[in-house]
Amino acid sequence: MKKTFRLSLLLAVVMSMVSNKAHAYNYDIAVENEDGVMIYYNYINGGKELEVTCLYFNSYENQYAYQGTVSIPEEVTYEGKTRKVTSIGDYAFSFCDGITSITIPNNVEIIGDYVFHGCSCLTSITIPNSVTSIGNNAFCSCSSLTSIEIPNSVTSIGWGAFSGCTSLASITIPNSVTSIGNSAFAMCSSLTSITIPNSVTTISDYMFLSCEALHSVDIPNSVITIGDYAFAYCI
Repeated sequence: MKKTFRLSLLLAVVMSMVSNKAHAYNYDIAVENEDGVMIYYNYINGGKELEVTCLYFNSYENQYAYQGTVSIPEEVTYEGKTRKVTSIGDYAFSFCDGITSITIPNNVEIIGDYVFHGCSCLTSITIPNSVTSIGNNAFCSCSSLTSIEIPNSVTSIGWGAFSGCTSLASITIPNSVTSIGNSAFAMCSSLTSITIPNSVTTISDYMFLSCEALHSVDIPNSVITIGDYAFAYCI
């Protein structure tokens, strides 16, 4: 009975990570970076800025869009006009399982939903201190990611943001973070310890579900609510 219940919980979390949409994405422009890698963008903020987007929207076909090391430029010149890159849009690198490393420029403020979802070979990434929010399932199933440092500019971490990062052994959450979504670190089976900053008031549902190696958690006095199954199966 317990085993069946546990499988039901895990299935509920996994299903929340996956969407079944799959169709060609209508990007606005495509421009090569200095390394000759074609990067796809949409115009945002009335065409004044750019957002990195994907070749195919939430589709396994997107895995062929980006490979190896990818460096996102701080600004892009297209048809004689230069614009800053300030956002990484939803699904931008989703399912790109050939990506091993990525550089995000200091202009970027938003990492959208499912941005690196399924990037199973991603081992290295630096989040600049210009970023203020990490979207839902942003790093979901990045199974080769061993560590990540969240800058103190980030105020919110979306649900499922690091779920299924099975190699993630350490993570630092800064005091700037006030909101962490459900299942944010669920199934991070290599995570051994974590310190929750005193800026957080709620430990959300399923936040550390099945973090089987977790043996130390520092919960500050600021926390007034611990959600359902927050530490379930942390054996």
